[in-house]
Amino acid sequence: MVGWFQEEDLIADAPPVVAGMEHAGNPHYMPAPSGSRSIGRDELVLLDLWGKLREPGAVYADITWVGFTGSRLPEEFARAFDTIARARDAAIHLVQEAATNGTTLRGWQVDRASRQVLESAGYGAHVLHRTGHNLGVEVHGNGVHMDDYETHDDRRLLPGTGFTIEPGVYFAHFGVRTEVNMYVDIREARVSGPAQAAIITLV
Repeated sequence: MVGWFQEEDLIADAPPVVAGMEHAGNPHYMPAPSGSRSIGRDELVLLDLWGKLREPGAVYADITWVGFTGSRLPEEFARAFDTIARARDAAIHLVQEAATNGTTLRGWQVDRASRQVLESAGYGAHVLHRTGHNLGVEVHGNGVHMDDYETHDDRRLLPGTGFTIEPGVYFAHFGVRTEVNMYVDIREARVSGPAQAAIITLV
């Protein structure tokens, strides 16, 4: 992945995350010379990629996708991913509805909309971070975060705001996260790329 970033001439403040199974269960895992291992067959793999163009004023993109290195996806993984995808979509819908209607929306409200889906499905104890963060010239920008978990972010989603929506659930033996980027404009909010619908089987 580092080589691919170099080929695309992208820059980032840290290498991308490639996490298998138990490492994917740690939302703050970073590959390192010690404590890492090779990824084998029939394992869940989480890719978290962030970077920007090498030009003045460029802003970051930050996405996460999940795959499985086998042909038969365990139901436990599929159910967890389906739930976080529904949590992501609930947050996206709330943001888009507020933008279309011209109503005020604050960061904590987006986090709460997403987290309610996870809690209703019984995953409340496995939510370990906020729903999203601001994107800017730094990957964790200075603007509003989608956060009613780590803090209570009462700032408004103003036109011109970019941010992530990235709900996840984490266990000792695996974790799943889905991450998209959104941009709020006047009377419109849009997702800047594809949203993963299900875990991709890689074999």
